[in-house]
Amino acid sequence: WEAQLLPSPGRHRQRARRLCPSEIMTILILFHQSHYRDFKAFYTTYVCQHLRAEFPGLVSYSRFVEFMPSVLVPLCAYLRHCMGACTGIAFMDSTPLAVCDNHRISQHQVFAGVAARGKTSTGWFYGFKLHLVCNDRGELLRVMLTPGNVDDRQPVPTLLEDLFGKVFADRGYISQPLSQTLRQTGGIQLITKLKRNMKNRLLPLSDKLLLRKRGLIETLIDQLKNLSQIEHSRHRSRTNFLINLVCGLIAYCHQPKKPSLHLGELPALEAA
Repeated sequence: WEAQLLPSPGRHRQRARRLCPSEIMTILILFHQSHYRDFKAFYTTYVCQHLRAEFPGLVSYSRFVEFMPSVLVPLCAYLRHCMGACTGIAFMDSTPLAVCDNHRISQHQVFAGVAARGKTSTGWFYGFKLHLVCNDRGELLRVMLTPGNVDDRQPVPTLLEDLFGKVFADRGYISQPLSQTLRQTGGIQLITKLKRNMKNRLLPLSDKLLLRKRGLIETLIDQLKNLSQIEHSRHRSRTNFLINLVCGLIAYCHQPKKPSLHLGELPALEAA
């Protein structure tokens, strides 16, 4: 990775740090697996007091914060490695990531020009949208971040690239041109619920049952926000916002038990 970087003018020191990138990444991911809600308290009261043997080169909290931006690219590469495999059955949805309270939008400067106002079924927000695709085992397949005012259907062709099979989504993804594009380019069948003013259509019983299980990805989103803590309004840096998001996704990928439909266990049950 360092060999592919563009050269910058001038001479730069490359002195080895007391913490290597893998140690920095481990501490950041461990925070999202803990019960702490504040990273400073986690680092000063837990890491520095109880993990000295595991990390003998620990630095001060302010110095560690300076190290954090240097591991953003390795974290993104590791997140891609943690993604699951496509099984032919996938669920797609998006969730808002608010970066501040609506009353402070005019005063917010950290994400000025990047974040945008958006609206969901629960109301308005200011921030970003996180688009997710998971398989029937609850494993993440694809993630994408867009401003809050982007339509859910816009990033779908890029989000589902290299996937196959059937994708189940909510009514916000209803689009005949989008369904035709996915079917022609990748052979993907997009299945959504119908609106009240739309004509009924015939679906196989298996598709109807899987469409009712779309709550799987909603459970996944709930765990990302409440357990992995991917959303809060205390960011002071755009880079640290991305690091917090990526580490939260990695922490979810490391969960030993994920929400699943257990489709692979059905033949064994029938045989028994």
